[in-house]
Amino acid sequence: MTEPVLGRPDATPGDQIDTFRVEGPLDLVHFHSSELTAVCPVTDQPDFYTIDIEYVPGSRCIETKSIKLYLRTFDNRGIFAEHLANAVGVPVTVGLAQQVHGGIVTTVTATGTPT
Repeated sequence: MTEPVLGRPDATPGDQIDTFRVEGPLDLVHFHSSELTAVCPVTDQPDFYTIDIEYVPGSRCIETKSIKLYLRTFDNRGIFAEHLANAVGVPVTVGLAQQVHGGIVTTVTATGTPT
């Protein structure tokens, strides 16, 4: 079994997303962060994003620290906003707003499990 991210002293980005048991009915969980970054695959310049992740938990919830460290895995990755929303890789609805890039704000929504 893999050691959970929560409780580890390191803050190393990684692909592990931990969960915990739901204790009672929950209708919706919403994460919001303005600290998501990636790199433009064409210009190699940094791109800055605001991300909203929503999901309806079944018997488990996504643990916050592990999703934060997972999102940090995109920091140096060359990827378009339209691909990044799907690349988050968890069965949720992802709303992604790219900060001004060339005078344009891009907003992308992806729902479901990516292929």
